[in-house]
Parts: sequence; C-alpha cells; structure tokens
Amino acid sequence: MNKHIAIFLPSLHGGGAERVMLNLAHGLYEEGYRVDIILSKAEGSYLKQLSKDINLLDLNCKRVLHSLVPLMKYLKNNRPPILLSALGHANLVALWAVELAKTSTKVIVTEHSTLSISIKNSKNLKSKFIPFLMKKFYRKALSIVTVSKGVAEDLIKNLNIPKEKVKVIYNPIVTEKLIALSYEDVEHPWMKNNERPIILAAGRLTAAKDYPTMIKSFRKIRNKINAKLIILGEGEQRKKIEELAENLGIRCDIDIVGFVENPYAYMRKADIFLLTSKWEGFGNVLVEAMACGTPVVATDCPNGPREILEDGKYGVLVPPGNVDALTEAVLNHFLQPSNINKEKLLSRANDFHIKKIVKQYLALFKE
Repeated sequence: MNKHIAIFLPSLHGGGAERVMLNLAHGLYEEGYRVDIILSKAEGSYLKQLSKDINLLDLNCKRVLHSLVPLMKYLKNNRPPILLSALGHANLVALWAVELAKTSTKVIVTEHSTLSISIKNSKNLKSKFIPFLMKKFYRKALSIVTVSKGVAEDLIKNLNIPKEKVKVIYNPIVTEKLIALSYEDVEHPWMKNNERPIILAAGRLTAAKDYPTMIKSFRKIRNKINAKLIILGEGEQRKKIEELAENLGIRCDIDIVGFVENPYAYMRKADIFLLTSKWEGFGNVLVEAMACGTPVVATDCPNGPREILEDGKYGVLVPPGNVDALTEAVLNHFLQPSNINKEKLLSRANDFHIKKIVKQYLALFKE
C-alpha cells in the first residue's frame, strides 16, 4: 500500500479532536507515512506544535463548506489512498470531495462527540440538518471511527448505520513528549510555593464542562480543608464562573489561568484532577492526568469517563451535577488512603499510548 495519508480538519484550534488528529499525524509519520494535514483555514493554537515533517496545506477558506472545491483539486493532484477527517461538517465535505473528484481515495471519518447530545445543545440552526446529511452520506465512508463505545452506540442508533461500519478506537493521548513536558517547571505561585492541596481542572469554559458544579463543590471542600483550585482553559463562560466564585466568597482561592501551552506540568504537580462535564465524547484530559500519575474524580456522564476509568477501577465516578457527591469524593481522597496508586494510573494510561492506537489505525487502513 502507498504509505501516504491525508488528514482534513477545519483548523487547529485548541479542541480535543484537533489535538488527537495532531498526535495521530505525528504517530503515522513515525511509522514511515507521508502525512498531509489539510486545513480549511490554517489557524489555531496547535499550529505551532505541528512538526515540520508534516506537510501543511492551507485551503484558506472562511467556511468549511468552501473547502470542497480546493479539496477536490488536492485529491485529483495527490491521490492519497486514505483521507482521514474529523468533526461532522468536515467529514461530510471530505466524503463529497472524494465522490466529486472521482478518485480511488478511501475516506475514514472520525466522530469525537455524542451526536444526539451535541445536536440537542447546539444553538446553530444549521447543525440541526447535519444528522440528515450524515445519515445519507456516512455509509460511503470506508469506516466510521468513534472515540468511545458510547459515541458508537449513539451514532448507530441515531443514523441507522450498520454496526460493522463503525469502529471504536480510543484517542491517542499519551506520547513521550507529553511525559517529558510534564516534568517541566510551573511558574504558578501556588505550585512554586508548594501550597497544598492543589485541585486542578482543565478544559474549555463552556456549559458542557459544568464548572458551576465544581465551584459550588469547591466551596464546601474549602470549608473543610485549606485547598486551592486551578482551572486551565478559556471560553465564553469565564465571566459567569468568576462571578459565581466571587458570590460564594472563594474567588481568592480559585485561579482561572486560561489556555496554557503545557497543561501536563500542572497535572503532575496537582494533588487531584477533576472533570465535572455534563457530557463528553471521550475525556482526553482524564487520560492526560493519569499519565502524569495524578488521581482523578470524574462525572459519570455520557460518554467516555466510565470507559476510561473502567467503571471506577482507576478513579472515582460521581453523578453529573451532584455537588455533594463530588465534594465527598474529593474530601475522601484527601482524608482516606486510596488503593489506586500511581503505578495503577500509569498502567491504565498506557492503554492510550500513541503507538498502540496508531497500530489500530494502520490495521483499519488495510481493511
């Protein structure tokens, strides 16, 4: 087989799907592949993390749909055996481009979120038509890769897609670079001064991540132990979260740092990592924290955390939106010894190592 693969994405903004595809691109290059990353618009915080060994093609389109014609031209000129795409609208454009270009390129689309929940919570009216188009065109893909079993089940149910068409391949999270970065220094004064305990969270400040539940829980935790909460991430709910912390009288014990280039160094130095999402597709940050040896508490939301933690074997699961359950789980961590040691966390995180995941993709390419 011609060892050439193209990856199509809207951009390289700082989302979970973008980081996963970036890791995959680097992993495939290490396996001897020529890798082209094609972006509707070459922008985003992850651009600087792209290796110079990966070919970057900027279609320079304001909208993903406008990428259709330039993507067709690329396919006709380069004829990669496989076109890998991520995110619903980009997946559709990839499928249309291959069909219209009349090339032998096979498309593998990847789904990183739970379709029914994403559509339900989307404020974009156009996105309501996406499932109809998916139902019609996803069958033309060589395979549909989902990042968790829950996402797969939801997709099969809502799009009526044959089960054999859908493959579950977990995200390639753990890399040697991640481990190396986790040992770097952190300039944050709370970590520099070795203030303890430090509770950490990371992820976009959106409704899906449910930071208000975390903030309300932290107030109860703060009443029991002298803890600090650091949140890594940026988003539209920043002001709402800051106002809630202020109203609860705990603003001085919470620092919303914003987007950071190296969250892993924070993870290694934190005492515990929290994920309070209402929904997920997978939950990359849980694996990242575990790879740094940091214990985790996560909401048992659809979909991802229960699969990653294997029903609570590798971390504590609590009901979404339950302030008291979250508080109890965190306090128990600090006040009672746990049987989940560092070695156990590292062992589980290794299941999501890039080398293991890339092998699963390589097997898929040969089908």
